[in-house]
Amino acid sequence: MATEIRTSELKDPIDLAEYLFRRLHELGIRSVAGVPGDYNLVALDYLKPNGLSWVGNCNELNAGETASMHGAPTTIRRADILQGYAADGYARIKGISAIITTFGVGELSAINAIAGAFSEYVSVVHIVGMPSTLSQRDGLLLHHTLGNGNFNVFANMSQEISCAMAKLNDPHEAPALIDYALTKCWIESRPVYITLPTDMVQKKVEGARLQTKLDLRDPANDPAKEDYVVDVVLKYLHAAKRPVILVDACAIRHRVLDEVHALVEKSKLPTFVAPMGKGAVNESLANYGGVYAGDGSNAGVKEVVESADLVLSIGAIKSDFNTAGFTYRVSQLSTIDFHSNYVTVRFSEYPGVRMKGVLRKVIERMDLSKISVTPSPQPRNAIEPGEQDISHDQIITHAWLWPRIGQWLQAKDIVITETGTANFGIWETRFPPHVTALSQVLWGSIGYAVGATQGAALAAQEMGEPRRTILFVGDGSLQLTVQEISTMLRHGLKPIIFVICNDGYTIERYIHGMDESYNDIQTWRHTELFSVFGAAPHSSKTYQVRTKKEANELFRNADFSAAHQIQLVELYMPKEDAPKALKETAEASAKTNAKDS
Repeated sequence: MATEIRTSELKDPIDLAEYLFRRLHELGIRSVAGVPGDYNLVALDYLKPNGLSWVGNCNELNAGETASMHGAPTTIRRADILQGYAADGYARIKGISAIITTFGVGELSAINAIAGAFSEYVSVVHIVGMPSTLSQRDGLLLHHTLGNGNFNVFANMSQEISCAMAKLNDPHEAPALIDYALTKCWIESRPVYITLPTDMVQKKVEGARLQTKLDLRDPANDPAKEDYVVDVVLKYLHAAKRPVILVDACAIRHRVLDEVHALVEKSKLPTFVAPMGKGAVNESLANYGGVYAGDGSNAGVKEVVESADLVLSIGAIKSDFNTAGFTYRVSQLSTIDFHSNYVTVRFSEYPGVRMKGVLRKVIERMDLSKISVTPSPQPRNAIEPGEQDISHDQIITHAWLWPRIGQWLQAKDIVITETGTANFGIWETRFPPHVTALSQVLWGSIGYAVGATQGAALAAQEMGEPRRTILFVGDGSLQLTVQEISTMLRHGLKPIIFVICNDGYTIERYIHGMDESYNDIQTWRHTELFSVFGAAPHSSKTYQVRTKKEANELFRNADFSAAHQIQLVELYMPKEDAPKALKETAEASAKTNAKDS
């Protein structure tokens, strides 16, 4: 049971919820995702006074809750997972996000999205409204429980997908626990789990702590160890005849892009990205060579990377889909791996030596006269000769679409691709400068991209930057999370949504069951979605494109490209068509699934 702190003991007594939300505001969070529930309602009253906006969701589709005099609410909470996806997208733009759910039903609905954030190194603060500490102590048979008096079971589930947990059951300890969890969330780039019981929301805590800002700096490397590793790296770099740079997702998540950009621009070395690293490098640079993913690489890339005698690999995640089915063939003997908490040079690992400090000193100390720069491929968004015919009856193919998308994109666009054809197709798109790419290649939860689009668009709107938010989602994936379009309308967001209409789950078809009914879906009339979700007249636009000619005309439409309002495009493509990289990865995945023990 929660104890009281006498107000006379406190220099600046404030309510616990105020303390928590002021810390979120300090981190740059301005909007909080989630779904209201009876265990978090009082806490939600503290959001607005502390400079935070409530995002929420549409209750008729996502969360309907009723209660009688005797309790026993019945709840459907699809919204929590959508808001989890939105929090993930928001964090990938602003660096960190927060979501508030209710005990049991709400937090379990969000747990898939939180697991994805943990898997892909995304900083999400998950706050769970809990029953009172008294109810927990007495093991009351409350709604949203398993009926066994165990109030820790759901927290135990989240423990494996959180880098820190803060159970705010004591006002003496709560501020320190909050500060610790939020600092870990930022530094480790992974979710944290914070419980807020109903009787703790208004408990007085020491507000004077807020005068000291959270220390969000990465722990410093031991200077002697760091200098030793830098010397080792420089020895191999200066001796290499064909060195290359390969950048991946953890360079983004662990905030070393300034160092990456400086290394790429100063060294002039051929530079490539893994699929999860799309957007990490300025792809308009002359030494940018494209996407490396083993057999799924861009044209000419595989040969250059795999023949390199030194690969400076920054933030690698060598998962199946990120390597086109483990077809990544770079020898560890020719690799230096830079990570958030260690560096590996060939087979020698240096634990506790963080890449940020090492990269900075490598950039400062490298001798350009000793750097061997070799030619690299030059991806140019060129459409293959056999795909260039755009007469009125030419169907849209992936081989044509993704280079054409690259020609249409603008600097600073935010591009979100759904698990499936879009995730693989975007590998063939060379971005203009400063494009941010969002995808979920490792966790791969279909439907993710729609919620992430809402979060990303909201984050960009808050930052006051004139950036387009562009979503590519399959018709099958859209059906899992389509109601998030309603939230976009509610908050005046203006993404461009391309719905790839190819009659179901094409990625699954290539893994197994090309013509099986379990990969089929019910066809929707997507152009009617805005009106179904209550869009105001003239506040949105929809389009249907079935041929290359129609798509080309749309891309040339200045009003469409200006993105002054939310827009949806039905983009029709053949069911059996897919990007080359998807076909190869799916084949490798099917072989992996079929292997005997």
